[in-house]
Amino acid sequence: MSQQPGRFGWIVRRVRSLRQASEHGALSLMIVALAVGLVAVAGIVVDGGAKLIADQNAVAVAQEAARAGATTVNVSDAYSAGVYVVDQQRALQAARTYLARAGFAHYSVAAAGSRAIRVTVTITEPTKFLALIGIGTFTCTGVATATLVTAVAGGS
Repeated sequence: MSQQPGRFGWIVRRVRSLRQASEHGALSLMIVALAVGLVAVAGIVVDGGAKLIADQNAVAVAQEAARAGATTVNVSDAYSAGVYVVDQQRALQAARTYLARAGFAHYSVAAAGSRAIRVTVTITEPTKFLALIGIGTFTCTGVATATLVTAVAGGS
């Protein structure tokens, strides 16, 4: 029996060396997996934050354009009949002019009754991290309606 370890000792040594060799590179693979996960989380944080900001910007620009349009009162009706209504053609043009000067190209402007204007603005932003996984851009849409208020209440 004392002969067997000597005869099979090379097999034991070979199995130990193979076991150790199979673990080479395991740490590198783990680091690569963690790095990919970290980039994914950074992408969600950075690009997600950029999307929230772009959503807010789209709404803010739509609100300002709607206000620009809603301030165009039909002066002839106001003076002759005391009726304050938005001059729809001028309102639409004022909103379009505001958006063009602000550098926006994707929008729609429409009258919403005789006393309001509705503006829809679409912003497309490129991504920074998510482009690595095939998401190159995201689109944000802001909608706003501004109504002309003609009376001031209060006073005694």
